[in-house]
Amino acid sequence: MYKKVIRPILFLIPPEIIHRIIVTALRVIHYIPGSRMLLRAFCAVRHPSLEREVFGIRFQNPVGIAAGFDKDAEVYKELLSLGFGFTEIGTVTPKAQPGNPRPRLFRLPEDNALINRMGFNNQGMENAVRNLRHRRPHQIIGGNLGKNTQTRNEDAPADYLRLFRNLYQYVDYFIINVSCPNVANLTSLQDKNNLNLILRGLIDFRRGQNQYRPILLKISPDLTDAQIDDMIDVLVETGLDGIVATNTTTRRDGLETDPATVAAIGNGGLSGGPLTRRSLEVVRYIHKKTEGRFPIIGVGGIMTPDDAKAMLDAGADLLQLYTGYIYNGPGLVRDICRALVADAEAKAAEEKAAAAQATAEQPAVQQAAAEQPAKEQPAPQSAETQPEAENAEPAPAESRTPAQSGPDSEQPES
Repeated sequence: MYKKVIRPILFLIPPEIIHRIIVTALRVIHYIPGSRMLLRAFCAVRHPSLEREVFGIRFQNPVGIAAGFDKDAEVYKELLSLGFGFTEIGTVTPKAQPGNPRPRLFRLPEDNALINRMGFNNQGMENAVRNLRHRRPHQIIGGNLGKNTQTRNEDAPADYLRLFRNLYQYVDYFIINVSCPNVANLTSLQDKNNLNLILRGLIDFRRGQNQYRPILLKISPDLTDAQIDDMIDVLVETGLDGIVATNTTTRRDGLETDPATVAAIGNGGLSGGPLTRRSLEVVRYIHKKTEGRFPIIGVGGIMTPDDAKAMLDAGADLLQLYTGYIYNGPGLVRDICRALVADAEAKAAEEKAAAAQATAEQPAVQQAAAEQPAKEQPAPQSAETQPEAENAEPAPAESRTPAQSGPDSEQPES
């Protein structure tokens, strides 16, 4: 119903406007008694096999909403009611900023994709704090942090530290976003030295806190293997808790959309179906390179339950959706969770059947072992052939070896 009826209607409205309408509608739902319970009944899937513990946090399921949907922490409660296991607010900047000029969000229906150049538009850190003050402990929320556009790169560490300090008690984990292609010169902060400068202050501050907040790094899919290796080195050297792979891409190869349409849109980060393969490659590479030592949140091109399973198989511990959610509707989270439960139950059934078969075969194996002829025992020796040593007198005590001596003999302790 969503793809055939609802989505065509929604796609008649410019994407940024319809996004604002949906956020407003979710805020209204907050005030309708029983509405969130109804959403959970329709969209949420609860099952023990879905639960995950990652970087010390317990998640009800591994599917989250990526940063960008709830920039200002307005509807995190409603998003959790829609079946997500966790949400991520932001990208939040220290000061409110309008972002890039409109239009800045575009659909590519032929590719199940979006292009955006939003530019970290948000109401700022203080507004996010106000909206998060009444959150409940079981509501898992991540904070995606970015510098203000007007902040020079050499001053970026101060922006990230200010955000980190002020949001520390309101979110469960942090994402350091230096990979968005829509903020001028931001991606140059993915340089190893720049990253170390940013992270040093955050980690120093965290050491003095009573509660531990994991810090993850969000990287671009456009990095080379050598650049990804640098990011892994940063993880190891600084003690980061994990990585988010990946952000949007600036590449445009392989699109079904008319090239003239793509060219007319201009710059921006591409997300959705065209990113599926590359995101999987990056996640798989990081997982293999680190031997699974660091948690990975896989994001980018997850459009179907099969995409979600492939991302987990590649090494992701958690998943995040955005564009796939736009194109497939709120049922996507439910469908992914149901598919994961079905796989877990099938695996459990196979293991149970294998155990039952092994138990059933055990008596037959034991019976076969009992029916095997006993090994021939050597015939007893006659008295005439008994060794003379049996009738020999014992050796004098002074000639015995230590092992032959009695309990009173002195022996070194072993």
